[in-house]
Amino acid sequence: MIKKCLFPAAGYGTRFLPATKVIPKEMLPIVDKPLIQYGVEEAMDAGIREIAIVTGRGKRALEDHFDINYELEAQLRGTSKESMLAGIRSIINTCSFSYTRQTEMKGLGHAVLTGETLIGHEDPFAIVLADDLCFNGDHGVLAQMAEVHARHGCTVVAVEEVPLSEIHKYGVIAGEEIEPGVYRVDAMVEKPAAEVAPSNLAVIGRYIITPDIFDILRETTPGAGGEIQLTDALLQQAKQGRVIAYKFEGRRFDCGSVEGFVQATNFMYHEKMDGADRRKNLR
Repeated sequence: MIKKCLFPAAGYGTRFLPATKVIPKEMLPIVDKPLIQYGVEEAMDAGIREIAIVTGRGKRALEDHFDINYELEAQLRGTSKESMLAGIRSIINTCSFSYTRQTEMKGLGHAVLTGETLIGHEDPFAIVLADDLCFNGDHGVLAQMAEVHARHGCTVVAVEEVPLSEIHKYGVIAGEEIEPGVYRVDAMVEKPAAEVAPSNLAVIGRYIITPDIFDILRETTPGAGGEIQLTDALLQQAKQGRVIAYKFEGRRFDCGSVEGFVQATNFMYHEKMDGADRRKNLR
């Protein structure tokens, strides 16, 4: 049911300066793949084949990554390294990619609204924030959320429990648990102080959203940080009973922080090495 996935990718990545002075943060590698490729692969796992990316100045590397490099492929053809391009080549052959630029950084809500021309108004769509790296080897987070959306037919946001000492960094939900790990949302607050947070369930960078969100975002005034917050627009849907929060299965790393990036690198390295050992033992 979900055909398109939007990747807001116009931010400056200032927490990783000076590396992100010329390299988009979405292109920073976790072991041997850039962050955004993990996100695209997760979207593909959910059956999505149309990838829309909101970029900004200095982000051409994103477009180049999801394109064929004829010179490099010619150099590697017939060598032992040719197989190293198989994964990205499969993505290029399977998915279509479209891009638009966000000329001003006015918050996540504004970035999503910028992607309206790529998404359209007909169908619900997914959103992935690439610096939230989610891992579930058997069943990706977006695929899990697509199943929840199929049952409930409304907007779905991914949530996880976070310590109250960290709650001020997130959008936070409150609601009634209607199934194990599934909540009907009735309140959402962007970056609340711990003492007023409605719960410890924080929204992370995975969404499936109905297209009426664009009309709501157009009417949304700047909120926390003086930015147009997606959380504020989702709250308008929640007031009509049209937002579900899903506590996903899997592990999530905040790769927008240096600490989370290092944790993700170590975790994915061991996953890669363990997988190589398993394949070796099967021979």
